[in-house]
Amino acid sequence: MSEPLLIDRQPLGSGQAEHWTLNDPASRNALSPALAEALQAACARAQGDPALRAIVLQGAGGTFCAGGSLGGFAQQIGQPLAPGQADPLQPMNRGFGRLLQDLCALPQILLAAVDGPAMGGGLGLVCCADLVLATPRAVFATPEVTLGIVPAQIAPFVQRRLGDARARRWLLSGHRVDAAQAQADGLVNAVAADLGAAVAEQLQAWAGSAPAAVAATKRLLNMPLEHGLDAWLDTAAQAFAQSLRGPEAAAGLAAFAARRPAPWSLP
Repeated sequence: MSEPLLIDRQPLGSGQAEHWTLNDPASRNALSPALAEALQAACARAQGDPALRAIVLQGAGGTFCAGGSLGGFAQQIGQPLAPGQADPLQPMNRGFGRLLQDLCALPQILLAAVDGPAMGGGLGLVCCADLVLATPRAVFATPEVTLGIVPAQIAPFVQRRLGDARARRWLLSGHRVDAAQAQADGLVNAVAADLGAAVAEQLQAWAGSAPAAVAATKRLLNMPLEHGLDAWLDTAAQAFAQSLRGPEAAAGLAAFAARRPAPWSLP
């Protein structure tokens, strides 16, 4: 089995940069437990790496990330809890929020290089980046509500990146957004046909940024997000679990699998 996360280290100024490649093209780089664990391990290592100056997050096989994998939740979809039973879905969902927190807390500059779809949880990864570059083929969406699911852990990160009004438009409709519109909405910083060249140019532009000053600046910028964020994401995990166990998720996911409209979209 191939590694879920490929890491390639290259020189950058007096230090190094790394390319982190989500590497499960068969699932369109869906956020499996193995991939999420690999990303968290990479974040933990990067926190203690003073030579690392920048990180590029990208996807293999023409897709950035198809979003969260629901495989581990299959038996719980549409199934209510017994009275007094603790819901195992909540800590599973909350774990993804911790990954997003870890990505935002990286002391290095984080660049998301997006080619192809970035959906749901994949969009959450993008919203953790300091700068986002995309190809014209990139497409973004938060389709959770169209499936009867709450976009729980990504919501505060999408809101911070897009602002409240645009975040509501994205999160409450689930519509697809192309690269040009994503740039107009403030998610994408630049659209480039040659993504590799654009990434290399941006990395060189960052070579003059002092590492300790970058880390301190990022801590300041993250302060509004971190204030009360744990409580926010704890509540979000509960909302996610309740939605997945409810009848809407069961109906919405069944409709998606059968390629038919969800019942609430019919007249």
